[in-house]
Amino acid sequence: MSHLSCGLRQSSRVVAACLLAMTVSDARAQATEYPLEITNCQRSLSFRSAPERAVSIGQGTTEIMLSLGIADRIVGTAIWLDPLPEALEEAGRSLPRLADNSPGFEAVLNTRPDFVAAQWVNDIAPEQARVGTFAQFDDFGIASYVSPAECAKSDFSAGSGDGARSQAWSVDLLNQEISELAAIFDVQPAGDALIAQNSARVEAASIHAQELQAQDVTVLYWFSSPQIDGEAYVAGRYGAPAWISDVVGIRNVITSDQEWPLVGWETIAGLNPDVIVLGAMDRRRLPADDIAAKRAFLESDPVASQLNAVRNGHLIEMPAHSMNPTLRAVDGVETLVEGLRELGLTR
Repeated sequence: MSHLSCGLRQSSRVVAACLLAMTVSDARAQATEYPLEITNCQRSLSFRSAPERAVSIGQGTTEIMLSLGIADRIVGTAIWLDPLPEALEEAGRSLPRLADNSPGFEAVLNTRPDFVAAQWVNDIAPEQARVGTFAQFDDFGIASYVSPAECAKSDFSAGSGDGARSQAWSVDLLNQEISELAAIFDVQPAGDALIAQNSARVEAASIHAQELQAQDVTVLYWFSSPQIDGEAYVAGRYGAPAWISDVVGIRNVITSDQEWPLVGWETIAGLNPDVIVLGAMDRRRLPADDIAAKRAFLESDPVASQLNAVRNGHLIEMPAHSMNPTLRAVDGVETLVEGLRELGLTR
């Protein structure tokens, strides 16, 4: 079975077969020995047993948990950008959705959880948080876990989900999250298999990108905007889009340490990227979440319409979920490579 045949885009039956084969071939995975101690965002978490009632806040974290085969322990989910990939549709069909965006603290408590996992630190944080603080969950005896990709931010303690990174995100942080969640829920064989599957996909995507050889191309990733004609949330130099760019061999024009800095179009015009990657999503929280609104703005705005990428039609649509540090980042590599090929920007 080829590496790419085990990707998230494949059917659930194919992925299940891949995971089973990987699990059987790897006898190293051991059952969790409780109590389990994990360091998360500079604090110690202790688990006496595997959680039975989990809430996942963030689609990326939800998809990891579904991929680990623990859908029956998820009693609530929140923050959705897109439909689930085909491989996870069946497992996630009946997931309780507390909110499409960040849920309220009471809504989470009403599920009677014993574990809450958040994709972004601005939902669960040391101090101010959109959902609740570490201390608030501790008061109710609920273990709260934040993605290691967020804990690695240089300003995570401020609860800034779009904050700064002092080092680039890599799949090592994604694999850490997979490993830790697998250990917490005592499903290490599934965690090892998922990491192996993801590593194989990264390797295959890298080879594919190298074979096509993108020419000297600069890129801007536009996720969304608070106002359609105002500053835009674009990818900084250390987030998942930067990793995608490195794999493909092109250069992100934004050099900010912020993961998603707000940048004005006059500044972007000065950088004049060759390609603009447009985040596509079902979410409708911000005016520029709608990709049609993005395209309409680029075509009509006096400044943005003069960008080389716009004048040459070098616009690539990418699921916004692939721009986040999730299992879908590898899909982002394939989307970008295919888009560059279609635009004639590869050798």
